[in-house]
Amino acid sequence: MARSLELYEKKILKDQEFPMQLMVNKCQSKGKYFGVHWHEQIELHYVVRGETVIRLEQEEMVAKEGDLVVANSNVLHEGHCRGGEMETLVAIFEMGDFSRELADKNIIFRPLIAGDAKIGSLMLHIYEEYRRKEIGYQLVCKGELLKLVTYLARNDALEMLSEEDGLRRRKKLERLNTVYQYIEKHYTEVISNRQLAELVHLSEGRFCHVFKESAGVGPLQYINEIRLNKAMNLLKKENFTATEAAEAVGFSDYNNFGRMFRRYFGCTPLEARKNSMAAQKTSHEGMDRNF
Repeated sequence: MARSLELYEKKILKDQEFPMQLMVNKCQSKGKYFGVHWHEQIELHYVVRGETVIRLEQEEMVAKEGDLVVANSNVLHEGHCRGGEMETLVAIFEMGDFSRELADKNIIFRPLIAGDAKIGSLMLHIYEEYRRKEIGYQLVCKGELLKLVTYLARNDALEMLSEEDGLRRRKKLERLNTVYQYIEKHYTEVISNRQLAELVHLSEGRFCHVFKESAGVGPLQYINEIRLNKAMNLLKKENFTATEAAEAVGFSDYNNFGRMFRRYFGCTPLEARKNSMAAQKTSHEGMDRNF
């Protein structure tokens, strides 16, 4: 599920008959499979098989088959695959489209709900209906999600935010959006914490605290993660050499790049390139056999 690295992701759910977005994420390679972002809607991730890591602001939620991760509204979130087959069902919706009563309460749900049989039954029913897309599937999905929301409100509500608290959270994210946009445009350059702090008119110390509180890592580590993911894409899709990829994304020290790459992805840049080339060769051979 490719996403922009811009922090805010505007979701427009116009269909009143089906006021939700459903998708299935599948991943096998270790690394980030959707980038950090936030929006006003609630986002549910149900693990159909395998294991995923969803980072919600500074906390990492390790979710296994049968677990549900809830990204509450106005919360930064991103997804990582640890390697191995992984599949999740994602449901995104606006609470007000399902229940004005619950929307007015500004409920914050528990972020990780492990192995709840009732939730599993409802989410798997939605998954099967969405996968088959038979006549009336949208009605079934909407009905099951309404049951799920009611169940979560009764059993997994952590707190209820005041309107003031909700507004404060949103303003903090809007301020950081400027920083993420700058990083996306300038990640190949040398970027200091001081530069980023000046963008949002904060002291360097305060900025680093706010950024880490929201993103889960410090600004410079986050920039390096962006560079590493960009380098992986170049190695896989553009057939860059390891040295070319390192230079293209802003690493001046190749040895440091190699160490960071291995720590982040669990393999060397050369191994990643060889694996990608081998996969491409296998794919081409399969196509030739079909002809």
